[in-house]
Amino acid sequence: MMTDPPANPLGGKTLIVDAKDGDSYPRPSAALLDAGEYDQVFVRPGVYEDKVFITGRPIHLVGAGRDAVQIFSRRGGPLYLQQVPNGRISGITFRYVGSDQHSAMNLLDSSCAVTQCRAMEGILSGVVIYGPQSRLTFVENEVCGNRESGVFVFAGAQPRIADNVCRGNHHFGIAVRDSGSHPELVRNQCRENMLSGILLFHHAAGLLVDNKCSENQHWGLVMTPDCTPTPGREGLDTSNILAPNPRGTLIVTDQPLGDIGR
Repeated sequence: MMTDPPANPLGGKTLIVDAKDGDSYPRPSAALLDAGEYDQVFVRPGVYEDKVFITGRPIHLVGAGRDAVQIFSRRGGPLYLQQVPNGRISGITFRYVGSDQHSAMNLLDSSCAVTQCRAMEGILSGVVIYGPQSRLTFVENEVCGNRESGVFVFAGAQPRIADNVCRGNHHFGIAVRDSGSHPELVRNQCRENMLSGILLFHHAAGLLVDNKCSENQHWGLVMTPDCTPTPGREGLDTSNILAPNPRGTLIVTDQPLGDIGR
């Protein structure tokens, strides 16, 4: 846990968020409204009811640590990025506590980095990464306890997803859908999910190397015949660890969502 803000590598100001300090900003969204292109926002330890919504500009948001800073929202997801060209978000837990269909992180056509964060309790997938302009870097995060999958990549997104832990989600740890969607999936741990570790379906592609999918309720990896992973399907269970899982390492099926009635 950080108690003091890190140096700003951009050379701008550092805006402080601290709900207990009257001289600081009370919420992250308030500080981000005042932040310039080269400013960073530092969030001190605390629980903040807020919604971070950034569109068409960079974001530089640093929390004191994901075990120390929580941003939650009852009405809509707590983090929504659209066409964010660069920047970084780190050290924050994003938690959705409402009852409608929202994710903890909604990331559309953005190319910033999200690292050392946590996404939890989304009614949809915990993290949705989508759009043909999406080149997001999503590394060293924890995605847990979401009602559908942990991370869902679709609609042509091409993010780098590496060194994350996706555990205890109700569907899959990581799911990839649609022609044009081509993430790099490297060294992720997908475990204890209620279906399988990783799902590729509906013409999805992707690089899958050194992922570990174990102790899920069904398979290590599920894919449909129309998907084009790298390496090919015959090499997936040697370039990744896909065991132990009670149904096995890998299955190719036309009905990957049959167990949930879809």
